[in-house]
Amino acid sequence: MPPVVELVKASKLYRANGNVVYAVQEASLALEEGSFTAIVGRSGCGKSTLLGLAGAVDLPTSGEVRIEDHATSRLSDHELSRLRRTRIGFVFQFFHLLPTLTVAENVRLPLLLERKTMSAESEQHVGELLEMIGMADRAGSFPHQLSGGEMQRVALARALAHAPRILIADEPTGNLDSGNAENVLSLLRRACQERGHAVLMATHSREAAAFASRVIEMRDGRLLNG
Repeated sequence: MPPVVELVKASKLYRANGNVVYAVQEASLALEEGSFTAIVGRSGCGKSTLLGLAGAVDLPTSGEVRIEDHATSRLSDHELSRLRRTRIGFVFQFFHLLPTLTVAENVRLPLLLERKTMSAESEQHVGELLEMIGMADRAGSFPHQLSGGEMQRVALARALAHAPRILIADEPTGNLDSGNAENVLSLLRRACQERGHAVLMATHSREAAAFASRVIEMRDGRLLNG
């Protein structure tokens, strides 16, 4: 079985004022089902760009990124959009919850975008996710009524709602205190161990990276170990 995500000498460069800047340089990385990989490095080293490539948000300038054995650079915009919507979940440092929707409605949103209507089975799935993150009793609350840790847990449940193969987490604990950070990281680890998601997380925190089963350092756009 091929990896869920595979980068093969993938590079991303930008041109600015006649200069060429490599955000990612010849990165090779394979993510298997049920794996938890952390990319560690300072701000500006290319972590977010790497995650963008792995999550089909961006395309490589050279090399190849394969998701479920499909090269992203060969897919149309429509195919890329559907791939992100159905196979990839995203968790960010800033929670990006919709303020006019309740906790349950935020978690339900990816299913509505894909299926338009909700079945009883889908509603049960949303309820199970809220139970998993310890937020079932806050289903009717709005984001402004939640703490930062609670909002990040809701964002994680939303990312898991459509059962993605890949979960991309970009500095998911950057705005959290240590207690809430540990809670969210434990949920990420549980997602890969119990649900089989391939988790790829970028972080500058060695403490956060310790929750992953594999830690890879990134410096100046290059992966230093694999």
